[in-house]
Amino acid sequence: MAVFLAYVLVVLIWATTPLAIQWSSDSISFIAAALARMMIAVAFALPILFALRRQLFPPGAWKVYLAGSIGIFPNMPVVYWAAQFIPSGLVAVIFAMSPFVTGVLSLLILRENPFTLRRVMALVVALSGLLVIFYGQLRIDREGVYGIGGILLSCLLFSFSSVWMKRLNENTEAFTQMTGSLLFSLPGLMLTWWWLDGQFPHDFSHKTIGAVAYLAIFGSLLGYTLFFFILKRLSASVVSLVTLMTPLLALVLGVWVAEERFTLQLLIGVGMVILVLVFYVDLGLTRLWRSCLQVASQLWGASAVR
Repeated sequence: MAVFLAYVLVVLIWATTPLAIQWSSDSISFIAAALARMMIAVAFALPILFALRRQLFPPGAWKVYLAGSIGIFPNMPVVYWAAQFIPSGLVAVIFAMSPFVTGVLSLLILRENPFTLRRVMALVVALSGLLVIFYGQLRIDREGVYGIGGILLSCLLFSFSSVWMKRLNENTEAFTQMTGSLLFSLPGLMLTWWWLDGQFPHDFSHKTIGAVAYLAIFGSLLGYTLFFFILKRLSASVVSLVTLMTPLLALVLGVWVAEERFTLQLLIGVGMVILVLVFYVDLGLTRLWRSCLQVASQLWGASAVR
């Protein structure tokens, strides 16, 4: 039950982060927003960790911290940079390709082959759905190419981080792992901020303050802890299914809150991607349907006997 609730919370949190990422850069640079988010999260995490009397660096923990930090740096600067060029809903839609990337990396790193002919065909159709989504936008705005490339790179970094952590299979507690991964990512974030920006912001909009605070507490402190929690108890492929559930929620938020456009073309493309990915990952719908039929037939037989 705890794993299920953690899974649901991760889905809800990740559905809201694309829009919050865009809002966090309202009055400061994208790299300053990313750095501020992680520093605030660490500032909250360390006192909690010490109050719980948890050991931050048990033997061998640095390896899993390094693996986890890749999902933060360089992943987060890439996401923040790419989010400047495309709507928040599309960020989540492209990120829904993560199960494919995770499958390839699981084959290469874990020696687990998740692919079948049906799944390969699903990949082709899913890519077609993405082309439907982006075709109109790319004709209007060439900068959309940067956003698409950035989020695809983020998919690779996120999937690699997850599969590597799964291979290490360390018994580090989730909150400790979150704190250690954040600490390992800070040097890279600081150097990137110094290189790309290097200016201390003075004026913060209410939108930036609220978004950075939300991302630090919910997106990082809570979100990463829950993510590491479910990753220890489920396979990397199952965890990657989180990215299948967030796009529609993110699109709804983008249209409702940020007044982003929701066209028929976008709806068709999203539908193709989500439907194909559901078949790709085999959520057991066929087995569920057969079980329901068996139960119905048993109930029908019992009522007939009566």
